Amino acid sequence: MTKMAPAIVILGQNSVSVARKIISVLPGATLYGLAGRTSGVDVSFTNFGDTLRELFAQGTPLIGICATGILIRTLAPMLANKKQEPPVLAVAEDGSAVVPLLGGLSGVNDLARRIAESLHVKPAITTTGDIRFHTALLSPPPGYYLANPDDAKKFISDLLAGAQVKLEGTAPWLSNSQLPIDPKGNLTIQITERLVTLTPNCLVYHPATIAIAVSDTVDVALVQQLLTDAELAPASVAGIFAPITMAANPAIKAIAQAFNVPTRFFTPNQLKSFLSQGYSPAQAIAYTVTSASPTLRSAAIASTSPHVAIAIAPAPIDPSTIGQPQGRLAIIGTGPGGSQWMSPEVKEILKSVTDLVGYKTYLDLVGSLADGKQRHESDNRQEISRATMALDLAATGRYVAVVSSGDPGIYAMAAAVFEVCDRHNKPEWESIEIHVAPGISAMQAASAAIGAPLGHDFCAISLSDILKPWSIIAQRIAAAAQADLAIAFYNPVSQERTWQLSEARNILLQYRNPDTPVVVARNLGRPGQMVKVIKLNELIPEVADMRTVILVGSTQTRTILRRNGEIFVYTPRRYTE
Repeated sequence: MTKMAPAIVILGQNSVSVARKIISVLPGATLYGLAGRTSGVDVSFTNFGDTLRELFAQGTPLIGICATGILIRTLAPMLANKKQEPPVLAVAEDGSAVVPLLGGLSGVNDLARRIAESLHVKPAITTTGDIRFHTALLSPPPGYYLANPDDAKKFISDLLAGAQVKLEGTAPWLSNSQLPIDPKGNLTIQITERLVTLTPNCLVYHPATIAIAVSDTVDVALVQQLLTDAELAPASVAGIFAPITMAANPAIKAIAQAFNVPTRFFTPNQLKSFLSQGYSPAQAIAYTVTSASPTLRSAAIASTSPHVAIAIAPAPIDPSTIGQPQGRLAIIGTGPGGSQWMSPEVKEILKSVTDLVGYKTYLDLVGSLADGKQRHESDNRQEISRATMALDLAATGRYVAVVSSGDPGIYAMAAAVFEVCDRHNKPEWESIEIHVAPGISAMQAASAAIGAPLGHDFCAISLSDILKPWSIIAQRIAAAAQADLAIAFYNPVSQERTWQLSEARNILLQYRNPDTPVVVARNLGRPGQMVKVIKLNELIPEVADMRTVILVGSTQTRTILRRNGEIFVYTPRRYTE
């Protein structure tokens, strides 16, 4: 079953080192830090209480590196239903104590053990059943689902009072515990994927042993009916398995969402052996999932639908070890500078991806969010080969981020990726989920740094003539000048290309006053940031490089010089001729 990644909340910089140790065993965790007192965090917050309560309401597991009292007082008004509480733990600032507070039904003690192990301490677990029996009946490990938690409290109380329990079915985490197991026990624990009648003296755990194989479009209702007819528990479904050609099929996603399980996919080569033996595609997938063991073959269920097959494994299935996930490709923009320019969406993507593809300078902007990722660096001019490589990687089931600075859809990699898809359209790319995550563009950042020169109508023009002829560029500059638009110039000069900026200035001077304000912004958001205002007739190649964006005002653009020497440039919203 899917679970949310935890949030680690800190109030001071001294807690960062402990937080990083915890993240090493919880790699999907997000680090929240109090603004003004912490740096190098994923998310900054200003109000501890509001942030904590919002995360708790969303069901996010919470790890507070702070005193237990502040967590208790903050969350106390929200405590209503322990069945829905996410895990909440307090960790000492020096890592010397790990205290589970809430979420006994959602695995807080197991989470505490993982964290404590990373910090080389013992967790302060106080749950009597856990201490005596060395197992948590209320929060079984991954791969098992407790069907009747309402009966568990009295059941555990009876065990603590001396009752004995017989174990029906196989579950190593129970048989290896210190439970009072006796074949003649008056209490029962049953491990089964079958639908059974629930009774107070029997705890029923459904193991994730059912694989549902789908080879063509079917609806959720059919799959649910097949399970009902076979008297199988939906909670035992481990995953939905299908051919890679169905990875983008909405029906597959709907089925997986209905059972709250992952999807995994197989290539034709992976299914070839079973298909050659005469099995239907759905049966071939089912037998591939279960490794074609004779025991498992006999457990495969004949389906009334030729496109669905169900197989039962003797032990919980870990879908992450079978087939491959749907490939995902995120085309992201980091903004023009460091992490403070990145959107929360981009940061979440960067934490989740397996591979980073891009120009080295842009990959370096990712900072610590690149830790543990496969980096695929290439020259800045290799956009098409970079896009092709990213798509090929994603087609193998990887989660790939193509990294651009600024916004990926403005003179950046988003267009390159779609251009490659349009020109080549490899069948294996059809299975990839593609998503574009926007970023702050250089022209937005430059405008904000100096005021609002793009406050009225404007356009953007790249001065690079690598991908389009200069004649087209000159035509567009003249058209923008005649239309009296403010203009953002991208790629103004490079080491091999300097004359275009002078030519652009000369064209503009045919329509604009020589005193027209021009904003020159370099290294925005990075060390060495420079933003200055010059006049149009002062615009020469020496003022710019490839890390520079230039904003040329319209005839309406004005400059404000304040008494303290500060300069603002803006274009009025109301246009006057």
